[in-house]
Amino acid sequence: MSKGLHHHQQRHQGLNQFGKELIRRSGAKCELCEASGVKLVVFEVPPIPPEPDIDHCLFVCDTCLEQLKTPRKRDPDHWHCLARTVWTPIPAVQALAVYLLRYLENRADWVPPLLDELYLPPEVASWAEKIEL
Repeated sequence: MSKGLHHHQQRHQGLNQFGKELIRRSGAKCELCEASGVKLVVFEVPPIPPEPDIDHCLFVCDTCLEQLKTPRKRDPDHWHCLARTVWTPIPAVQALAVYLLRYLENRADWVPPLLDELYLPPEVASWAEKIEL
């Protein structure tokens, strides 16, 4: 087995260990759009640390995951949910929500007023600036 594949499998196992805690934290809902009753997967918020870290992880549904991984498919209407999500106390979720809002800023008229009223703790603001998807 190649070294890269082995490392990937170990990382995946490490992330899966966070499942119960993420279910508890998220209430078994997507932490971005709040979809429930759907398959949820662990998503690591960049920049990804060398070792799996629950503080860099969140649960997302397949719809959010596809839009995160494929920017050209990002639908501003789907991301209206960020108007609620951005106020979460969970730094990883908030940083990713802010990143997405900044991405949508010139694509949806509801985003700029939301960004204007948003206050971010300095560490979350810094994290959001470092995200690259």
